Amino acid sequence: MMRIIGGILLLTVIFGQVQAQSTAFVFQGGLSIGFQKWDNSFDRQPLYKYHAALSIESVNNDNDNASIFAQLGYHVRGSATRFRFFFQGGGIDQFSEEFQFHNISLILGGKQKFPLGERSRYFYYGGVRGDYTLSTNIDALGLSNPYAPLYYPQVGFMNRWIAGVSLGGGIELPFSDLIGGQLMLSVHPDFLYQYNQPAIPNVIDPFNPGQNTTIQERRIRNVTIELSLGLRLLRKVVYEN
Repeated sequence: MMRIIGGILLLTVIFGQVQAQSTAFVFQGGLSIGFQKWDNSFDRQPLYKYHAALSIESVNNDNDNASIFAQLGYHVRGSATRFRFFFQGGGIDQFSEEFQFHNISLILGGKQKFPLGERSRYFYYGGVRGDYTLSTNIDALGLSNPYAPLYYPQVGFMNRWIAGVSLGGGIELPFSDLIGGQLMLSVHPDFLYQYNQPAIPNVIDPFNPGQNTTIQERRIRNVTIELSLGLRLLRKVVYEN
């Protein structure tokens, strides 16, 4: 956590020292769709959650066609399982189980911007990302299920530090010289595994008392799609001769 905060503070100092360059602060949040692939025999469904982030972005007063930025955010990543039960007589019951990882993310990247009308701009961006997992709910799932060790991830195999990339694009909409809005769609695939469990042999088989079985290897990677709405505040630096 201190490394993430330190990175943001360092970039704030760098932006403040660059001549003929202003700074934009972007407060944004919105909807997240999380995906995970566990293994070939266990299909996962999307997890619908949320995110919030603060970005610090360089702004060139003379030619604002490109910028560098740092973003610190809170993101709920993961996946879900949904079951539907049909009863005689037409009754339907639905059960949902969510696998959540609450992550703090730091993104360092660059944006390329293009004119859209008189004042608006559209852009795309790319960056490298580091995540730290603050908490997860996987240790509370399946507590009363005797078959849980075979099907549920175990918190001891979770990786708290993971890395990935972030890619996206959107539109900047100025409301005035110093205030504007931003709409952005982005995708965040991980390079490293959120969960990495080797095969575990000699586990008591709950289906066959007195026998042992092997829990197969399980590795989980996150991919998250986010739709963000943001408020841009410009800190404009003007130099006088």
